Amino acid sequence: MIEYYVGLSLAPSATIETGIAVLDQNNTLILVDKFFTMKDVQHFFDNYSSLKNSVICISLPWDNTLMTGKWRILSKPYQLINTTNKHNFINVDNWTQRFSTRGCDYFSSLIDEGVDISRYDLYLSKLKLNLYSNYKQRSPADCKFLQNILKTEFGFHDIPNNMIPAGALEAMIGAILAREKSRNNFETLYQFKDIDVVNILDSDSVYKAPLTPIE
Repeated sequence: MIEYYVGLSLAPSATIETGIAVLDQNNTLILVDKFFTMKDVQHFFDNYSSLKNSVICISLPWDNTLMTGKWRILSKPYQLINTTNKHNFINVDNWTQRFSTRGCDYFSSLIDEGVDISRYDLYLSKLKLNLYSNYKQRSPADCKFLQNILKTEFGFHDIPNNMIPAGALEAMIGAILAREKSRNNFETLYQFKDIDVVNILDSDSVYKAPLTPIE
């Protein structure tokens, strides 16, 4: 029986915070935290008693081991790369690898143990939920915008006024997606390292009942 919905916003490296958010069946936000190393993430899941009673969505972090300048710009979403046109791009320093493989082996081992884990593209999920602002991504203004939208539109009414870390806010999106997956309101976009990458199917039917975080 599914009891919890877990969102993990995985960062590409230990220098950037990784956020986690957990919702229960009553749509109460019972945990918001941040990690830095993969050891911290593994320690959490290894000691999480409701692992097999949860739906877990983990974001795909960008691969930051890229060249600067032109190649970094070309490697981002502005250039579509697929199996039909991939041969047209010279793979200098593996720049066509959009996402980091950080943690993939560990998450695959959890799936082998029967844990319900999916990946999500934060960029596409935010687009689907209309959560993009005109501000620079992860800037204070962008984080404040996202925090206010989650508070007013998605029922997180008791979110404090002080700034929540960007990783934690992005993890809330993952928790919402995990909840919608349990309601079959999701679609599988593709696979990354043999793990399904999912997104919300119908944004208009996203459950937006009031959510109350723990004190």
